[in-house]
Amino acid sequence: MTDQEKYVAWFENLGMEDVERVGGKNASLGEMIQTLKEQGIVVPDGFATTAAAYWDFVEANNLNDKVRSLINDLHKKNKSLATVGKSIRRLFQKEEFPPSVAKEIKARYRELSGRYNADEVDVAVRSSATAEDLPDASFAGQQETFLNISGEDELMAACRKCYASLFTDRAISYREEHGFDHMKVALSVGVQKMVRSDKAGSGVMFSIDTETGFPDVVVINAAWGLGENVVQGTVTPDEYRVFKQPLKNDKYRPIIEKIVGDKEKKMIYTTGRSATIKNVNTNKSERRSFVLNDDEILTLARWACTIESHYAKPMDIEWAKDGQTEELFIVQARPETVQSQKQAGTLKTYSLKESGKKLVTGLSIGQAIAAGKALIIKSADEMEKFKPGMILVTEMTDPDWVPIMKQAAGIVTDYGGRTSHAAIVSRELGVPAIVGTGNGTEALKAEQEITISCAEGDEGFVYEGILEFDEQEVDLENVPETDTHIMMNIGSPAAGFRWWRLPCKGIGLARMEYIINNIIKIHPMALAKFDELEDKEAKKEIQVLTAGYKDKKQYFVDHLAWGIAKIAASQYPEAVIVRMSDFKTNEYADLIGGRGFEPEESNPMIGFRGASRYYSKNYRPGFAIECRAIKKVREEIGLTNVIIMIPFCRTPEEADKVFEALAENDLIRGKDGLKVYVMAEIPSNIILAEEFARRFDGFSIGSNDLTQLTLGVDRDSGELAHIFDERNEAVKEQIRALIQAAHKTDRKVGICGQAPSDHPEFSEFLVKEGIDSISLNPDSVIRATRIIADAEKMS
Repeated sequence: MTDQEKYVAWFENLGMEDVERVGGKNASLGEMIQTLKEQGIVVPDGFATTAAAYWDFVEANNLNDKVRSLINDLHKKNKSLATVGKSIRRLFQKEEFPPSVAKEIKARYRELSGRYNADEVDVAVRSSATAEDLPDASFAGQQETFLNISGEDELMAACRKCYASLFTDRAISYREEHGFDHMKVALSVGVQKMVRSDKAGSGVMFSIDTETGFPDVVVINAAWGLGENVVQGTVTPDEYRVFKQPLKNDKYRPIIEKIVGDKEKKMIYTTGRSATIKNVNTNKSERRSFVLNDDEILTLARWACTIESHYAKPMDIEWAKDGQTEELFIVQARPETVQSQKQAGTLKTYSLKESGKKLVTGLSIGQAIAAGKALIIKSADEMEKFKPGMILVTEMTDPDWVPIMKQAAGIVTDYGGRTSHAAIVSRELGVPAIVGTGNGTEALKAEQEITISCAEGDEGFVYEGILEFDEQEVDLENVPETDTHIMMNIGSPAAGFRWWRLPCKGIGLARMEYIINNIIKIHPMALAKFDELEDKEAKKEIQVLTAGYKDKKQYFVDHLAWGIAKIAASQYPEAVIVRMSDFKTNEYADLIGGRGFEPEESNPMIGFRGASRYYSKNYRPGFAIECRAIKKVREEIGLTNVIIMIPFCRTPEEADKVFEALAENDLIRGKDGLKVYVMAEIPSNIILAEEFARRFDGFSIGSNDLTQLTLGVDRDSGELAHIFDERNEAVKEQIRALIQAAHKTDRKVGICGQAPSDHPEFSEFLVKEGIDSISLNPDSVIRATRIIADAEKMS
């Protein structure tokens, strides 16, 4: 440190060793400018006032004794927190900086203006407390930020306000709770060139999945205008996810999720006596459009990986795009404080035991369930109405709400995304929250009994009434190793991330039906032949869902690819076996636009399903769309661990026709390592196992269909339920024969049916027969793994 930098230091002269001088935020900005500039990370220039400047300000204005006296009044309960906080802030704001400090700040500001060829450069003025952003707590936003500040007078006033914000009510409360001495915490002011994101967009990103702790993904939130709306949760932003592993190879573009947010308003510059920024409503085009293009998403994701690698820990990063230059910038980076601190030894799971009427939906924060009475609060002035154990329902939260958030059983907000204040604090407190509902404060009633569920994937649901639910803790310690590959059955993309910690070696069955039914919702033929579609209502629904897509088929391709990719990423590089669509005709008909493309069948279970559809002229264009999605996952996103599986393939000749249809769409077995498996779920698959083995790379036993077709029992029949049993000797004989035939031809055999999850003794039989892999429902993995390990010892 030079004498010239006693009170003010340029960012480029700072590093993480300067945290005590300039606080975590400012030290981190300096660290990135010093060490990451050569790796392409762009941080706007600026400077920071030091702790010495703060202490000289306090001493010159005799504030130490005055502040301690007021804090003592608080301890003795002579004065309220609100009164004490207001009094201290007034002391700071009315005093002047010592001349030596003011002179340095103004000189640096003039020099910064010169760097940008401006008379009075516009800057962001941010607080950085020397005890802020500790690794075990963030409670972001305790001190203030002031945007679009220009001119020396405005700057000095903003600096005083930053000092004063060290004593906001929430900051005082936080330090009291954590045992920090108020007069041993200093404040540094960061002065940084503004990024003109008011003319573009900005947001927050995390180098770890914020809900599940999955470490190999970058989560990016984005909204139009200045970034405060995203941080505060006053808008529902776009959300993008990027898988980290393929980012190392420039030929891949590993975006695995893109969700357009409502982005109801944007924060922009304004001029006036009292305000420098304001919020305005966004237009329809802005609400429907993504803030970032794919190249920008990938650039930010690479930056997040670089920053995480440098700090050797998951990071919480703020970014901004300049609308004048189209450049991207990093404006803050700090350690992530929730998922990175969790212990990996246990996994707590929740599940509803009964169903209820859905009242509201939004983004699920956390993975828990909570029930209680709703209290709708639209203003901080109403907080005294809140009672511990209630569900807080509000438009948005800020740090002033933390005291009642701590007492809430759950939280529901109208606005905000996964990086909003409500989301961040809810995670830290371990309180389930549903954010960005859009209408929670209107749809729910005061004192209404409700249940909020964040245990059903990315989407959270508010149910009517108090519903029963289960809470279990899964012990991940001391799980035995097995020779048999233990895999999982997964349908929902969110479930892949939810269960990533389980000790599995891949996914034995990834069902694309869930993605098509719950996310895409449209029959693929209705997109392939949209112009010929006669159903007017279906056409309207399709127009809404595919808004922004010139090629409506691409809507299906993108959303199916993203869903599959999210599942495949959760287990990369282990194999993920994706079954091509296996809806029955009655199920296909229920998709939007589906009725005009599906025949009515008396027994859809053994009708026009599986392989027979793929080469049929009545579905071939739909199958081509599915193939495009698989190609995108493997060749564009880079998830080459995806194996495709053909269901309900009745004969070897039918298999040949399927391979022709695959080849038409440039999915060729063996090309770029592509493997193709077949479901073994029809007796002909076993009887002609060697013929099928010549065509396919492996078998996966579908025990449900194999049982019904071996025993001649409709698996949906209540009358015959007592006969339907995968453990029947006839079914076991089929499985035994398949394993022997497959191994004779050097082909792997797995099972992905329900039986091993439901019947532990069935797993013992499979191990004895030498099965290669067993794919289980996630909640059965630990229990079944122990059974399989014991069975292996005995065999």
